[in-house]
Amino acid sequence: MTEFSEWLREQCAEEWEAVVGHPFAAAVTRGEADMLHYLEQDFLFVDSFTALLGAAVASADTFAARVPYGQFLGHVATTEEKTYFHRALAELGGSTEAAPEPVTAEFRALMDEVRAAQDYPRIAAVLCVAEWTYLGWASRAAEPLPEGFVHREWIELHEGSDFRAWVGFLRGELDRLGPALDEDRRAEVLAAFRRAVELERRFFDMAAAG
Repeated sequence: MTEFSEWLREQCAEEWEAVVGHPFAAAVTRGEADMLHYLEQDFLFVDSFTALLGAAVASADTFAARVPYGQFLGHVATTEEKTYFHRALAELGGSTEAAPEPVTAEFRALMDEVRAAQDYPRIAAVLCVAEWTYLGWASRAAEPLPEGFVHREWIELHEGSDFRAWVGFLRGELDRLGPALDEDRRAEVLAAFRRAVELERRFFDMAAAG
């Protein structure tokens, strides 16, 4: 039987491949992407993403699930990912206060919507898309990685054993929750998952357009 997370991915397989195989993502792995506008916009997700992780801690149905969310929340808020943004934007002459592009505003609205609803399966779905798609493209990077830290560290933040374990946890939560959901609830979770994948693709489109 197909696991729920894989079933969700299969329902939007074409759009999913458009994300993980996106020309902009491929350019990142080669050290060729213009990262300035992309990182300025991606930084604007940090607050909504952090709040979404907090909602996952609050709405998860088991203590065992709350712990990984809390640990990753600390990672995002206080350690290398936040540090990376400031160092990279300083290197590129960028700003942490850029005006959001339409797709950025739409993605933040989706995160805020599921956070406000305290709907744990939909929260897990949106988080899973955000992380699993990034593992998808980052895992395609060939060695040696780009020399410049802006590209290299962005790849490293979304690859490696720790990040794979994090994505595996998110998928595992969806796989655990899926069998107990009725048809209507599965459709709601799929709608959030599909919307997040669509927005990831459009975000890369925006980045590629500069």
